[in-house]
Amino acid sequence: MAVAVQPSSAANLLALLKEDDDALKLYALQSLNKVVHEFWFQIASAIANVEAFYEDEEFSHRELAALVASKVFYHLGELDDALSYALGAGKLFDINEPSEYVQSTLDKCIDQYVELRNRPVEGDKPEAIDERLAAIIERLFERCFRDGQYEQGVGIALESRRLDKLEEAVHRAPDTVIILRYALRVCQRVVASKDFRLQVLRLLIKLYESVEKPDWVSISQCLLLLDDAPEVAKVLERLLKGSEDDVLLAYQLSFDFFENDSQAFNFKVTELLEQSAPKRPAPLPAEPNGHAAPSGQAHDLPNGDAFSAAAAAPAAAAAAAQNGAAAHADDMETDGPPGAAAPASTGPALKPEEERYLERFERLKGILDGTASISHYLEFLYSHNHADLQILKSVKAASEVRNSVSHSAIIFANALMHCGTTVDSFLRDNLDWLSRATNWAKFSATAGLGVIHRGHLAEGRNLMRPYLPRDGISGSPYSEGGALYALGLMYSSYDQANKAFLLQSLRDSSSEVTQHGACMGLGLAALGSADEEVTEEVKNVLYTDSAVAGEAAGIALGLVNVGTASEKTQELLTYAHDTQHEKIIRGISLGLALMMYGQEEGSDGLTESMIHDQDPILRYGGMFVIGMAYRGTANNGMLQKLLHYAVSDVSDDVRRAAVLNLGFLLLGVPDQCPPIVSLLSESYNPHVRYGAAMAVGVSCAGTGMRAALDLLSPLLTDAVDFVRQGALIANALVLMQQPESKVGAFRKRLEKVVGDKHEEVMGRMGAIMATGLLDAGGRNVTVGLRSASGYFRRTSCVGMMLFLQYWYWYPLSYCLSLALQPSALIGLNADLKLPKMQVACKCKPSLFAYPKPVTAESSKVAVKVNKAVLSTTVRAKKREADKKAAEKAEDGNGNAAGPSDEPAAMETDQKEGAAEAGKEGEEAEAVKPKVPEALSHTLDNPSRVTPAQQKFVAYDEASRWRPIHGSRPVTGIIIFKDLQPDKEVELVSSSTAAETPAPAQPSEGQPEAAAPAQVAPAAPAASNDDEPPPPEPFEYTPGGH
Repeated sequence: MAVAVQPSSAANLLALLKEDDDALKLYALQSLNKVVHEFWFQIASAIANVEAFYEDEEFSHRELAALVASKVFYHLGELDDALSYALGAGKLFDINEPSEYVQSTLDKCIDQYVELRNRPVEGDKPEAIDERLAAIIERLFERCFRDGQYEQGVGIALESRRLDKLEEAVHRAPDTVIILRYALRVCQRVVASKDFRLQVLRLLIKLYESVEKPDWVSISQCLLLLDDAPEVAKVLERLLKGSEDDVLLAYQLSFDFFENDSQAFNFKVTELLEQSAPKRPAPLPAEPNGHAAPSGQAHDLPNGDAFSAAAAAPAAAAAAAQNGAAAHADDMETDGPPGAAAPASTGPALKPEEERYLERFERLKGILDGTASISHYLEFLYSHNHADLQILKSVKAASEVRNSVSHSAIIFANALMHCGTTVDSFLRDNLDWLSRATNWAKFSATAGLGVIHRGHLAEGRNLMRPYLPRDGISGSPYSEGGALYALGLMYSSYDQANKAFLLQSLRDSSSEVTQHGACMGLGLAALGSADEEVTEEVKNVLYTDSAVAGEAAGIALGLVNVGTASEKTQELLTYAHDTQHEKIIRGISLGLALMMYGQEEGSDGLTESMIHDQDPILRYGGMFVIGMAYRGTANNGMLQKLLHYAVSDVSDDVRRAAVLNLGFLLLGVPDQCPPIVSLLSESYNPHVRYGAAMAVGVSCAGTGMRAALDLLSPLLTDAVDFVRQGALIANALVLMQQPESKVGAFRKRLEKVVGDKHEEVMGRMGAIMATGLLDAGGRNVTVGLRSASGYFRRTSCVGMMLFLQYWYWYPLSYCLSLALQPSALIGLNADLKLPKMQVACKCKPSLFAYPKPVTAESSKVAVKVNKAVLSTTVRAKKREADKKAAEKAEDGNGNAAGPSDEPAAMETDQKEGAAEAGKEGEEAEAVKPKVPEALSHTLDNPSRVTPAQQKFVAYDEASRWRPIHGSRPVTGIIIFKDLQPDKEVELVSSSTAAETPAPAQPSEGQPEAAAPAQVAPAAPAASNDDEPPPPEPFEYTPGGH
């Protein structure tokens, strides 16, 4: 068999190219095509001859010449020329060839095709697409479908805007549902244009509905992204009229809609369902049989004792969670009785199926309006509260009494640590200390109550009544303003009953401080409602040109009209140019950013006018317009724009805001944020470094990402105080709900910074705020800017954006509570009750366990360590001196017995006893086997499930309870189907929470740090005057173990 000889040069083949015989030229080109990858550098010297063959119209093998030229240009790095000649090669360019040349050329081909297809959308002049280029793309699609690479085909179709190919990929795929889910996921993450994304979603809905068993979960998600309330109402109505499984799925979809934080959308769906629902006969009047506390129960309490009104909050919250899950929201929002006797009715009775439908609809309505979710989360946060009051006491003790910044930061940390738990015992146990808050500090402290009682719909207004404005009684405007602000924080997005009260308070107030609180409260309560009456009233306050009230009015206008791209934007922008107050300009600029939330390309006009404005405050607002409008899109154009202003603007505030908003743009791809801002974190400008830290904190919140922590680590020791402050807060955001093995070292750093008297006040403030962040919501919440279904939660993003404005206005820091979401697994049955059930967690129990509580004793022992060591050293030295004296006496007279004999004998006895005790202890430890920790455990319903823990949680196949939507992430409220409906259901009792003593009234001798009964109690606290007990006898050996 002849062996092929590998040529050593292409010179002889190149010589044949100069022959006149076309047959020799063809042989030369064929041979060169085989060896071009080895001898391309020689062929490059004669590339002009090869190109001439291709340009010769009469040459019969022009395509072969083009292929050789394409390969040579590829090796020369000229990819544009390589692609041009590859197109000229026609079918000789084999897209199935497994070589780097083919793959690189195809990549360039796809990029050019995508660019040409997207030019008209981006506003550029459209350009005709080469038919040869389109032919290669068609062949590429066919190859994807033939090889089963449907995901690749879907990706190319979406990037090149080929809806026909997307539809073809779905139809030709063997598993249509999997490809549709992939297409939906890629559509949300990859498609940059909002208009085209909506077209894709419409097509996906059509394709979903064409399958035999429609995926109503995915269809509903598409409809939500399209903001198509009528179609969602039709889906829910269809499910409510279906089987029991369909009804459970409708409940689950409704809970997911609420988790996605689209309350205005939910209200539209509810209204549409009510219009089509059967109507009950008109009821006769009936006396209510429910009982509620009088609305004025706390009305006459003095300000100092008003905190005791919250003592009954946990019990009321527990009752509301059990009884209000299926009730209408009005029962929770009014001050009247939560229930009423079944009224008598006139007229014909409804049919059984209509009665059944109405019963299901009432439950569904309670889910959509948030009543069910809020009540269950309120019960969970109270019953699982593990906030450690001893941490707050230690921080309070380490802080300077007269430092107002630290004082306010501790109040903020307490509010955040008890967010949504209704536990305010720390404040009521420190009323004298709290009374030091004056003016705006008092305003913030009062607003903090709204964070603590967030979601307490039943009694929230009663709890705040002592501070709210009252007719004929003039109170402190700071307390009244803070209370109105607290109402907004408490009822944000879900309040309809208190809107009239807040409006009236705004109209009646003449104090700009009270107006400030009323505007903020009204904006939060009516968040996203686009209410015209509220908008006009707030606008009237804005036009009074009061700096303090005007700032809040500008923000409130944005809150009420968030995401609407209202026509009022130009009017507000004009007023911002007319006013001289920087506060008003800043409030308007933030309000404009909120109005443009999620608008993407629709915000470009306003963005351009703001970022090119001469006023740095408006340019500052322009950065937030970009961040809010393009949140989570990672839009390349906007990233470049923010990076440009981050290094070129003359204002430090604008540069800081530009870097910071990179975090909002990268919410969807948090792993990309640290590498993008890594160089900015090393900038000479401290404002840029601060912005880089906060950008990482925003985008990587709750992820525990190692790259984020590595970037923040050097900033923790930065030379500038506010950079350290930002790094501490960002670190806490990243480490929220992470295992204690990750957080422990950071906790120690926070303790060190808080206790360091030489640390600057900004650094200590950051450490105190970070302490509250780590344990937020009783250690049961995390920053939830994105829901389990991948939808960006509007209220959370808004809350995070406003929190970042604490740089200018500290009371806005409390808006961070809007971004917090319980990390809980709450399983419900068909009646929306909590059945007793368990799920498996395939990891060690200690991995995601709550941190151990800090006890007062451990702190005291730590303080006395030096004294104990000193005492031991003295005894050891005394024993050594006595021993030497005894040896010396023995050497002198053999058996002399001096005064030291008796003490020596006593010491010997002690040593022997200690040695024997030590040996017994060592033997006991040696005998006692070390029990290894279990590799898995079970979680009861409900339980805390952190984001990092979700991947370890699995449902038991043999369990009686099965989730109605099996592919849903294991977090939030989940509807379970009972596989054994004939058996009695054992429900989770709320008696534990209801019967727990109010945390504000600890029994005598009970440590205050263990207020909630569910928190592991600390050992009984020793008196402040007591010394620690002496250590057990032991033998000290220097350097020993």
